[in-house]
Amino acid sequence: MSNIQVEKLLSKMPDIVSWVESTLAAHVAETRPVASFGFRRLPDFYTLQFLAATRVVVVETVPVPPLSALGLPELAAFEQGDYGGITFKDTYFVKASEAFRESLHFHELVHVVQWAHLGVERFLTAYAAGLATQGYRNSPLEVMAYDLESDFKANGKPGDVTAVVRRQLNELYP
Repeated sequence: MSNIQVEKLLSKMPDIVSWVESTLAAHVAETRPVASFGFRRLPDFYTLQFLAATRVVVVETVPVPPLSALGLPELAAFEQGDYGGITFKDTYFVKASEAFRESLHFHELVHVVQWAHLGVERFLTAYAAGLATQGYRNSPLEVMAYDLESDFKANGKPGDVTAVVRRQLNELYP
């Protein structure tokens, strides 16, 4: 992203954060802990405390920020996606049709770690920059989540995913 685009994104940050906060508030009564799904393998990769603290909302369609309406038309392609899940801070939304796909939860949990490690503004800036320069699937934060999810789906060996994500984030965003 050029400096002008970064400045534009930063100027829109309060609106994006407000939209995220409003969306989370609107669904707070529908949240449930990840641990309540009873997934068999997730506890081998994330702590029980993390799985109990992270929240999930099951919806028919995941809410996507209206980036065009918020003044970022260059990120409009992201709004057109049909996503199985989307993460905002320590809560993620999953499509009802995919609510019991453990690998989707694994993927979204990677994003929860990313949000926590980078913080709201750094996460949103990094994510938007990745979308703008490399598109959704090739953006660095998605590549990280998809690569780790692939290992999980291939019956990768248990381990501390949080530590792996933090290390990779420190390398990507020193």
